[in-house]
Amino acid sequence: MTSATEPHSLHQAYALTPVINAAGSFTPLGVSRSSTHVAQSVAAALQSFFIINELQTLASERLSAFCGCEAAAVTHCVSAAITQAVAACITGTDQAAVAALPETQGRANAVVIPEGHCVNYGHPLVTDIRLAGATVVRAGSRDACSLDDIEQALDRPGVCCLLLVSSRLTAFQNLDARGAVAAARQRGIPVVIDGAAQDMRIPELLSTGADGVLVSAHKYLASPTAGLVLGTRDFVQRFRAQEAGIGRGMKPSKEAIVGVLAALEERQAQDQVAWKKKQDEKVVLAAALLHKYPGIEVTIDPDPSGMPFQRVRVRCLKGEGMARAVVQALKAGSPSIWVMEHQLGQGAMQLELVALSEEEVRQVVDAIGSALGDRTSD
Repeated sequence: MTSATEPHSLHQAYALTPVINAAGSFTPLGVSRSSTHVAQSVAAALQSFFIINELQTLASERLSAFCGCEAAAVTHCVSAAITQAVAACITGTDQAAVAALPETQGRANAVVIPEGHCVNYGHPLVTDIRLAGATVVRAGSRDACSLDDIEQALDRPGVCCLLLVSSRLTAFQNLDARGAVAAARQRGIPVVIDGAAQDMRIPELLSTGADGVLVSAHKYLASPTAGLVLGTRDFVQRFRAQEAGIGRGMKPSKEAIVGVLAALEERQAQDQVAWKKKQDEKVVLAAALLHKYPGIEVTIDPDPSGMPFQRVRVRCLKGEGMARAVVQALKAGSPSIWVMEHQLGQGAMQLELVALSEEEVRQVVDAIGSALGDRTSD
């Protein structure tokens, strides 16, 4: 039997479906690929003991220096970070209050969030808020949220937090985040930004003045599963106080923290200009190869939330039915190829190529071409 310790043999060893992921940092596909350096660091951590508080202190120092914030912490994931952050806003560092959650014992526990930021990323984000014992106050409508909407919601009694979301999944991208943060600050209400997969935009998110910014470490930083909490020293202290309460079940593992440190070292050493050039070249290659196939319209789209890479959009001229048939054919192939499906209602799919090699990009294009040809001949 092939050794399961070799990355490329795992699918054979366990009879698992091989996958090419052109769907981005997609949790159902395992999110991302870690580098050899990260994998080796994680393997070493698994064979070692650590004082976890020392690891957290080191992570705080390294992350703060890199991101330009006062303090930082590592938790299990961003979903966990949202719950812990809300809990921090309810309890502060009061040990009795921390232990009592999700019973809030009369404390302010209303979280204001724009209606269009109530995203579903596998489950409703508002579930993360409610797990801390908080109630949800939705500001504005699904399609828009003005500063007046934010201020009206913040002026309700019992508000403990303003939560904003920076993600391609939000219903709109034009919220005045700085204005919203300032409005909350004027009222003494802490602000948390769920940055999800936006780790390359951390300085921009921190510059809003938010107390805490939450981002994934296992998406584009490509560490093991972990959420990063970045912000003021006071907020991070309150956040970590939850480790003696509901945060206990959301704790990061030793290998996750070590993996974050290793991934951060690689990011610091990375030539960002060269990295972006490489991403652009893959996108241009895919678009050029796809243009030879009839029945589709190919465009290059920027990331909607401002991340420094582009995606390839493939629209089937015959509409949604054709697009869905192509997507299903891609999944049914070997390897199984997954693409971004959120525009299928428009007859389109998107390809995110960040994690793929040039060879894999060509495989994806060839598979799309075959699927289109099969459907055209029907």
